[in-house]
Amino acid sequence: MQYSDFQFLTFEARPNGVLVITINRPEVLNATNARLHWELSKIWAVIDDDPATKVALITGRGERAFSAGGDLDWVSGMVGNAGEIAKGMREAADIVYAMIGCEKPVISAINGVAVGAGLAVALLADISIMAEEARIGDGHVKLGVSAGDHAAIVWPLLCGMAKAKYLLMTADFVDGKEAERIGLVSLCVPAEQLMARALKTADRLAAGSQQAIRYTKKSLNNWMQMARPIFDNSLALEMLCFLGADAAEGVEAMRAGRPARFPSAG
Repeated sequence: MQYSDFQFLTFEARPNGVLVITINRPEVLNATNARLHWELSKIWAVIDDDPATKVALITGRGERAFSAGGDLDWVSGMVGNAGEIAKGMREAADIVYAMIGCEKPVISAINGVAVGAGLAVALLADISIMAEEARIGDGHVKLGVSAGDHAAIVWPLLCGMAKAKYLLMTADFVDGKEAERIGLVSLCVPAEQLMARALKTADRLAAGSQQAIRYTKKSLNNWMQMARPIFDNSLALEMLCFLGADAAEGVEAMRAGRPARFPSAG
């Protein structure tokens, strides 16, 4: 694939080897549809194969969202559909393993709300820089499915097991200041400083020893590589939930803007 093959990701190649990637569905707060989910699973191999790129920086179009979760039409198409579930499971694993395996450093500039696959990309980045006013949260349990697309492999490493369990089981949101305080993101800055700080960090990495930086990433990511069985299990359990009645109710509740009445809750 080439950069021109992507529909919902746009690219700015800077002269020093920094590639700025923008998630580009602003009319729906950069929500993930089937095509964008697939693109997020493919872009990291393209970056790895691009000799002109030293550092990737990913953000969302607009001021309100990095990526506001899964498009409900796409998510509802997975409920009870074994074929779509298998496809979604494969792509979700590809996003995680491709980001972990990409030898070049990835920076996320979290400019607004981040949920779902967008949150996976934001938090799997090697360095995550978040606007103080932005909000992130893993909303899987609100949908009636278990947290599986990235959380089990990285959240306990980032913020510890106690915080990971609390946030993943309640689906509470945190803002940039709290996310930085608990270690969920690398740092936070005021929104108006976000891209400048992210680009400054990217420029610094691009000017550094590429071998040293890439090997440092590779070594540290072995902590996540050791957790592959944990992640694979969490992803399978998430997909199993899509076959149940709770997921169907979760989608309908979101569409209606009401609290879910999950059958499993009695």
